Amino acid sequence: MAQSGSRPPIGKALLGLGIATLVALPLAGGLRAGQGGDLAFPTAESLGEALFFDPILSLNRSQSCATCHDPSAGHADPRETVAGHAVSLGDDGASLGDRNAPAIGYARFSPSFQRLADGTLVGGQFWDGRAKDLAEQAGGPPLNPIEMGMPGSADVVARLAAEPDYRTAFEALYGPAIFADTEAAYAAMGAALAAYQSTDEFAPFDSKYDRWLRGEYKMTRDEELGRVLFFSEQFTNCNQCHQLRASPVAADETFSNYEFHNIGVPANGAARKVNGVTVPDLGLALNPGVQDPDAAGRFKVPTLRNVAVTGPYMHNGVFDDLRTVVLFYNKYNTRDAARLVNPETGKEWEPAEVPENLSLEELEHGPALDDKRVDAIVAFLGTLTDARFEDLLEE
Repeated sequence: MAQSGSRPPIGKALLGLGIATLVALPLAGGLRAGQGGDLAFPTAESLGEALFFDPILSLNRSQSCATCHDPSAGHADPRETVAGHAVSLGDDGASLGDRNAPAIGYARFSPSFQRLADGTLVGGQFWDGRAKDLAEQAGGPPLNPIEMGMPGSADVVARLAAEPDYRTAFEALYGPAIFADTEAAYAAMGAALAAYQSTDEFAPFDSKYDRWLRGEYKMTRDEELGRVLFFSEQFTNCNQCHQLRASPVAADETFSNYEFHNIGVPANGAARKVNGVTVPDLGLALNPGVQDPDAAGRFKVPTLRNVAVTGPYMHNGVFDDLRTVVLFYNKYNTRDAARLVNPETGKEWEPAEVPENLSLEELEHGPALDDKRVDAIVAFLGTLTDARFEDLLEE
């Protein structure tokens, strides 16, 4: 739903009923999922699905959540802009976001934004974690002036209330007086969208990798070599940030530890120019709930699920090809002059957008990789593609 994870405010705080309360709220009148009678949307999940594909949430009714998270494109944004595919076009037909649309597959597994006992910040939604959870995230894009552009939550709620099927569904799901409280109704919209994005449709765990775990698929030699390399701390640094579970064969691995790191990604001038000048994206430091002095340049570690079909890559979409991303990581561990060249530009890797706070301990872990091992890792990452998106691998 977030076209770019862009920085403008995500909207008013969700007041009154807490998000977790709304998500778990029983249906009015004792209704439960599947017992909605003649309701067009008898469950929060079905209501959220309708809202996800409805452009009613944008000012000009020109885009929906699915516009920037298109199911036919692996839930990425396939639209071409003056910045390529790096960022997304807003509802006004002119505004561009300044970050690459975050992946929404498996997003439900990101923990609520929090500080762990050791001080590590984890979780949340958007690249900078500024939304606590999926429900809060869903409230952001409709009110973002460079995304869906609605003037305020009251305007969104008024549109929803004016649609009979939505009105009856909201009243049945969240109480007959839900529209009497604008902020509660707006929060209910976010809760419904979160409920839909929490379904197995967004996290089916049916990729080749998952089928391999269940003994239903035999990996190719390259895929198997890539898998071994990926999970081996001796040969790569991949699992330093992209392994959540302790076991390398966990059935519910999401391939992110949900921490925030600065990996030295170069700036993408096409995505962040103000009056012709590229302005650095400070990432986590722009999260209003973070005051840490070393937050600048850090971004949430994304899941690698469906990564092979959801380019371009990095928070600013600066790399087009997945192999380029692996080579970029490899530059921290090689002295080979040929490896210090970005294959997409034919020039040396550009300097980090934010040179401070680099996660060098993680980045410099492991030896340099030769072409065979680079290709093997790329092949393994392709096995993390959900079955419904596997046809995109051939495009």
